[in-house]
Amino acid sequence: MRILLVEDDAELNRQIKESLEDAGYVVDSALDGEEGHFLGDTEPYDCVVLDIGLPLMDGISVLQRWREDERTMPVLILTARDRWNDKVAGIDAGADDYVTKPFHIEEVLARVRALIRRASGHATSELACGPLIVDTKTSRALVDGKALKLTSHEFRLLSYLIHHKAEVVSRTELTEHLYDQDFDRDSNTVEVFVGRLRRKIGHDLIETVRGLGYRLRDPGEEQAGTPAAS
Repeated sequence: MRILLVEDDAELNRQIKESLEDAGYVVDSALDGEEGHFLGDTEPYDCVVLDIGLPLMDGISVLQRWREDERTMPVLILTARDRWNDKVAGIDAGADDYVTKPFHIEEVLARVRALIRRASGHATSELACGPLIVDTKTSRALVDGKALKLTSHEFRLLSYLIHHKAEVVSRTELTEHLYDQDFDRDSNTVEVFVGRLRRKIGHDLIETVRGLGYRLRDPGEEQAGTPAAS
């Protein structure tokens, strides 16, 4: 999962970015509203953490412009404790949730997890597909109750697939959501990670849809539509 963080306080930006990365997310960060708006307008993100008080372009304006351009990614705004009007303005501009400064980083992480879950139609932190369970709260994956040993990239790919269970996800989309903007992206590496995951979770859970990409599916559920090959 890929997150955009827009916060002008360099130290707070660093702290939040490190905490999000430790939780398994790929994070792009910006220190002002103009760069933040540009990134959010040109790159695909699963969630945005957006400060309201930004230089060059304030957070409300950034958010309004995204929504006017039909950018629908969930947005968590950061507001000052005594600025209740910022919370109202942020929600009215299209924010999905807010956190008041100062905050515990665990609250930010919990709200980010919740926003990503809701955006993909899930209600709990434990996402299931047949014998597979991915716990987004603890960043653990289990098959038949047994914990899997996954690399960070393998977990990110599996997490993205299970958030979009039963949907066909292209190699390009996976690549865009697995790596930050500075990474030298190569969609061929996705095939390598898919191969590794199949050996760990079972070959019948990740389906290859010819010419389109991959789909995580419960083999016990009947699939209709596009023909596939595993």
